Amino acid sequence: MCGCSTRALALEITETAVIRNPESAIATLATLKKLGVQVAIDDFGIGYSSLSYLRQLPVDMLKIDGSFVRELARFNPTVAIVQAIIAMAHTLGLAVTAEGIETSYQLSVLSALACDYGQGYFLSEPLPAEALRQVLPHLPG
Repeated sequence: MCGCSTRALALEITETAVIRNPESAIATLATLKKLGVQVAIDDFGIGYSSLSYLRQLPVDMLKIDGSFVRELARFNPTVAIVQAIIAMAHTLGLAVTAEGIETSYQLSVLSALACDYGQGYFLSEPLPAEALRQVLPHLPG
């Protein structure tokens, strides 16, 4: 065990996994939330979204799929879609992470759209645990 609090844990689940058995997913996610585990819907926007389930799911965050982030510079409608996802998530009290940030332009657009978090090679390549502890020394060992 890492010795960390459940508040330090985050479970990412894809839209598709939720839609397969929504009632069971809602119950399971509610149990995890009661334990203090953070829950994120991963790859949001590319699965079989059901907005009616989104408002029922006990989740903390939406993660915008990297395919939207890659298209930010090429397709103006993509900016509108990402903006709508961020606005909807914030209205529902959810944080938003954009996946696959690879350029300063993508980061600047997402920042302007008030995206809460980002991940991708522009920010950092994946790090092994020991290297991450050097960057963030307060992590549990």
